[in-house]
Amino acid sequence: MAKHNRVWNQAVHERYVLEGRGSGWGPGYKPWIRVQDFASRGVVSRVKGRTTGRVHHLMSNNELAYFYMLDWSDRVTDIREQYPLSDLECATNIAAQAGIRYPKDNMSGYPYVMTCDFLISTASGPVARTVKMSWELSDTRVLEKLEIERRYWSMFGVDWKIVTENEISYRRAKNIEWLYSARELPMTDTLKSAAAELLQIIVASESSVTESAKLIESYYCLKPGVGLQLYKYLALNGILKIDLNEPVNLNAKGLAVAV
Repeated sequence: MAKHNRVWNQAVHERYVLEGRGSGWGPGYKPWIRVQDFASRGVVSRVKGRTTGRVHHLMSNNELAYFYMLDWSDRVTDIREQYPLSDLECATNIAAQAGIRYPKDNMSGYPYVMTCDFLISTASGPVARTVKMSWELSDTRVLEKLEIERRYWSMFGVDWKIVTENEISYRRAKNIEWLYSARELPMTDTLKSAAAELLQIIVASESSVTESAKLIESYYCLKPGVGLQLYKYLALNGILKIDLNEPVNLNAKGLAVAV
């Protein structure tokens, strides 16, 4: 759902449309609302996705965690966050038919463009997902807005569901976030050779990740910490398999498996 800290009116609406917000695909998509558009009541994030290659605007920790799960999935081909229910006539008619007060700006009276947290492209077709804390679902007004959203997506034949903290694996999300720190590692020929040798050491020996990383750093004269980044690189690119649903124990031995 859209959140604003300034007057919303037809002129602003038209400006958003002209800016291309809520349109495009993949790296060219522009979210309807961005983290800088309103005064945050919580933690907001801008994260570069590997599925799209662009920066995503996430409005809560739960959205961030769910995004990491989506971005890691090989079933997901595109992620469009803060996606607008752009057909205002359709949305307002749905509200009227359901006897629900459609959200409008208090000052201008102009109807807001509601947003869905994620419109996700998959091999099976698009799905829409709204992220909420379970306690929010006891709020009547929240449920009314969700009902508008549910009926809207139903009219367009798009599968829509609510995602709560009960459907989010925070451990998996944090592990993915941890791996993502290796995405900007400049893989020179030296680092590629070091990564290949690190893989062999981890898989073939009883050394822990920490021990193997330090050995590689010493052998290739790398800065402290680069060995661990190479380990993340191997896991991030699917060369080394780790269980993202469990805590990553860098001191454990004989747990890593080559793909």
